[in-house]
Amino acid sequence: MAIEIEIVKGDITKMKVEAIANPENTRLTMGGGLAYVIRKEGGDKIWEEAQKFVPVRIGNAVVTGAGKLPCKFVIHAPTMKRPAQRISKENTRLAMQGILECAEKNGISEIAVPGLGTGVGCVPYKYAARVMVDTIRNFKASTIKKIILVGFDDGLYKAFSEAL
Repeated sequence: MAIEIEIVKGDITKMKVEAIANPENTRLTMGGGLAYVIRKEGGDKIWEEAQKFVPVRIGNAVVTGAGKLPCKFVIHAPTMKRPAQRISKENTRLAMQGILECAEKNGISEIAVPGLGTGVGCVPYKYAARVMVDTIRNFKASTIKKIILVGFDDGLYKAFSEAL
């Protein structure tokens, strides 16, 4: 089954979807970037639950509850080993693959995903967007029906639109 891909501009922490993806480091520290915002908005309960899975290898992902966020779940997908580490677009691909596999395993059908590695990881928007769209299109889904790619600014939104 082909996965529907939608692109929106906005704040992923405000989205009323089944799950959102949290690009993280392997220790799931939630201490910087979008991960910190997710922890701040959703509460420490998300971080406490995530700590039960540490460490999580790049390419794997784990799911927790969403605390006070309007979604049901947070899928934590490491893009880097250490906090604030520059990464390659291969890590973006591995994280996207991990999100998809985790969602399938947990019966999640709708996930909002930010630009993986485009913040502190320094992966250029256009490369991250292309790799993410290609990974979604090549994934054989049975549970996942929709991926919403969330651009928090005009540049990322445009990169997702062009990749699609």
